[in-house]
Amino acid sequence: MKPTQQLHELGQSLWLDNITRTMLDDGTLRRYIDELSVTGLTSNPTIFDEAIGGSSAYDRSIQDKARAGLQGEALFMELALEDLRRAADLFRPIYERSAGEDGWVSMEVSPLLADDAHATLEMARRIRKLADRPNLFVKIPGTPAGSKAIEDAIFAGVPVNVTLLFSREQYLAAAGAYLRGIERRLEAGLDPRVHSVASLFVSRWDRAVQDKVPAELKNRLGIAIAQRTYRAHCELLESGRWRELARRGAPVQRLLWASTGVKDPKAPPALYVEALAAPATIDTMPEKTLLGFADGGRVGAPMRRDGGDAEPVLERFARAGIDVAVLAERLQSEGAQAFVKSWRELMQSLIEKSAALQTAS
Repeated sequence: MKPTQQLHELGQSLWLDNITRTMLDDGTLRRYIDELSVTGLTSNPTIFDEAIGGSSAYDRSIQDKARAGLQGEALFMELALEDLRRAADLFRPIYERSAGEDGWVSMEVSPLLADDAHATLEMARRIRKLADRPNLFVKIPGTPAGSKAIEDAIFAGVPVNVTLLFSREQYLAAAGAYLRGIERRLEAGLDPRVHSVASLFVSRWDRAVQDKVPAELKNRLGIAIAQRTYRAHCELLESGRWRELARRGAPVQRLLWASTGVKDPKAPPALYVEALAAPATIDTMPEKTLLGFADGGRVGAPMRRDGGDAEPVLERFARAGIDVAVLAERLQSEGAQAFVKSWRELMQSLIEKSAALQTAS
């Protein structure tokens, strides 16, 4: 049995952190579903920028849409949704078999709207309407400013992938926004079955401290933060507040491990995937990580619900001068800025490619 199938049997969903029109056209995504137990995928502006700029697969569609007057954000939304609809259709049987727990694709709202909850909600609604697929998450950053948009989107019935979470505290804030949205739906007499995932970024922790800690602590911080967050997640699901919502039909906001490709070339390629094996969670991984794990990965004991050795390890980082609370805020802020940079680069790439294609035609 392949390691990917073993993770699936453990109860963890494997999602691909990538999408390109080429992998849809040549059957690669279909093969990953059939052979590597992939049951969903995530996307972001950087992924689409590389996909669109790195091939000619989108050229005809760009030309047609540009002639129809689409440009900038509207052009990108149509290009992305063409891919995501096709991917959503491939995952639709999984979505239906799992009663909405699995089989999702995700699309990001514009990061330029991060500080405007109302505009974020309106864009989330627009993406859902244009996508016209039940198994599409809208990604909203789990920043302090994003909390209101997350709650309002859930209340409006928009499934949300909360992104850019880096710590237990940020996860709990996102979970709180989800719970409030569900509670408001119940108070209004609405169906509480609105799905959500909370995406905790892992490997960026280790990249941030790689030159600041002794060798024995390298590549251990991200896993310790994930262990601490997993304990908080398990404790939340045991709380009276959650049990009451579950009794009334609310689905669990699943914990998703993001950024699980190693950044350190000396680290084992499957370091994070192997360490983060846990039932009822999701691991979304880059294509290289997925293929490497499928080829030589190992599935051991699942993560401990009590957090394992997270707190002693984090105490060692504290003694080494790492303030994880401060670093978590910095990583989230830098992540948000990076999304803005990627978004602007994507918009500029579309302008340049549209102009070049129109000139060539």
